Amino acid sequence: MSLPPKEIPLGAIRFNSDSQKLEYWMGSAWMQIKTFSPNLDGGVRGVWAGGRRPAPAFYNNIEFIALAAGGTTTDFGDLSLQRGMGNAFGSKTKGFFFGGQGNSPATYNNRSDSIVFATQGNAVDFGNTLSSMIGPSGLSNATRGLCCGGATPGSGRLNEIGYITMSSEGNFIDFGDMTGGNYGGTGLASPVRGIVAGGQQPSTSASNQKQTIKIATLGNAENFGDLSYSTYNAAGASNAVRGIVAGGYAPSSMTANIDFITLASSGHGIKFGDLIAANATGKACSNSTHFFHGGGSGSSTSIQRVKFSTGGDATDWGALSAGTDELCGATSNGHGGLG
Repeated sequence: MSLPPKEIPLGAIRFNSDSQKLEYWMGSAWMQIKTFSPNLDGGVRGVWAGGRRPAPAFYNNIEFIALAAGGTTTDFGDLSLQRGMGNAFGSKTKGFFFGGQGNSPATYNNRSDSIVFATQGNAVDFGNTLSSMIGPSGLSNATRGLCCGGATPGSGRLNEIGYITMSSEGNFIDFGDMTGGNYGGTGLASPVRGIVAGGQQPSTSASNQKQTIKIATLGNAENFGDLSYSTYNAAGASNAVRGIVAGGYAPSSMTANIDFITLASSGHGIKFGDLIAANATGKACSNSTHFFHGGGSGSSTSIQRVKFSTGGDATDWGALSAGTDELCGATSNGHGGLG
């Protein structure tokens, strides 16, 4: 039998079976207890996966940091296979890693793995991309994730765009086409718009082209301006307003250049600063305030960050647990496509 209100001790706790929430007694009414999730707000997790450590073998490691805190990454689990040179995107609850090259056999693959950001553990097979490839671009909003371009065995450049609804397990579905075949482009997103910047196209060793997609509407990509430099195998990430593209091969040697673009505008990229050192094949993720670049050429361990609102040169923010080149991908549960 329930106690009359005047006999309930102040601070008493109960479980409300109707709301499925814990509540506490504040003296005159029951109030819901607000719980804290380490993966929300200031606790956004950045996750890096796969890659060579060291070359030539690919690994299946997944590791993470709390982006607001920095430091050395912590083991998260394993991808379903050893691979690198793929890509990634994420929703508010899940991260996805797809494409890339494996070790045994050393072939390109079309597998998509998923993790739950809040729960450390191994990735699980989620479905397949449209083609087996390396070097695709990845981008997402809170609902859809897109795999754009890539390269097939024999260096054929793909122009296909495939998508998944991230809440539903299954294979990628045809979305449309890029303006041309593209390998090693960089994916960026706001809640409504996706952008693929740079890449290696059939007619160019490195491109400065920006292509845009409306994530909610199936269709082909359109030209959307240019970066300030030509690059491929750069790293990129965004908040809801600005995207950053950093490093890459430009075209035959590595660069430390950092460009920013305004996602809603078709204007050109603007030089924002420089990475700590020239770098290619690293991967990046983001929260609402900063861009985070990890790993890359020379089996780098470095994690460095740049503030979206002010720019400037990248500063040290932590380290991967081991030097890693040609990563499979990086993503977070706080990037710009999530709003």
